[in-house]
Amino acid sequence: MKAKKIGLADTTFAKVDMATIAIEIIRKKSNAKIIRYTVPGFKDLPVASKKLIEEDNCDIVMALGMAGKAPIDKECAHEASLGLQTAQLMTNKHILEVFVYMDEAKTDKEVYQIASNRTLKHALNALALLKGKTELSKYAGMGKRQGKEDEGPYKVR
Repeated sequence: MKAKKIGLADTTFAKVDMATIAIEIIRKKSNAKIIRYTVPGFKDLPVASKKLIEEDNCDIVMALGMAGKAPIDKECAHEASLGLQTAQLMTNKHILEVFVYMDEAKTDKEVYQIASNRTLKHALNALALLKGKTELSKYAGMGKRQGKEDEGPYKVR
């Protein structure tokens, strides 16, 4: 069976090298081929992701980016998110949006921890999705989070 290909689209704007974090876990857990495509910023991620799928034949892509604290940064992230959704529909492939917002935490260390955790968990999600559409079903309704501790399911009597 041919090894699956995972595309990593990341940006030079990010303050954390999220792709390297993803590469480390993917290499530990699988024999998937990794193709990295680094672009300047958020709004370049949709086309990079689409090119990874169409030109490099990636089976799944992780789009990794960080938004600054300014309102314009959040607007750019939103626009990139819409572009990623469009690219998914155009290619019929998953593009996991792994975005971190620099105001999610109070300190740089906390933002780094969120970026690292979110990237790690989404890399595992990408590997699970490559196995099949029901691979994550056992976690449905479990309050899983990427970036912070899991919320857990509601405990109703």
